[in-house]
Amino acid sequence: MINAEVSRNHNESTASIIRRFTRKVQGAGILNRVRGIRYAARVLSHYKVKAKTLKSIKRKEEVTQLIKMGKMVDKMHGGTK
Repeated sequence: MINAEVSRNHNESTASIIRRFTRKVQGAGILNRVRGIRYAARVLSHYKVKAKTLKSIKRKEEVTQLIKMGKMVDKMHGGTK
């Protein structure tokens, strides 16, 4: 992790310090890196991917069964219910 640090020079205004700090942060690429990893999702383990896939397959089978029994409307092909 790179930290941007700015110390105040003799007889320097606050606005000047903020400007120098902003330039240093932009030059180091800190904001771009933080924004890039902000919403990054972790890679799921093999077990988690498998469990998620099995769950979706089971749900699709349940929905198909409910459509066949007439308890659920098929949104893809339209329904009268």
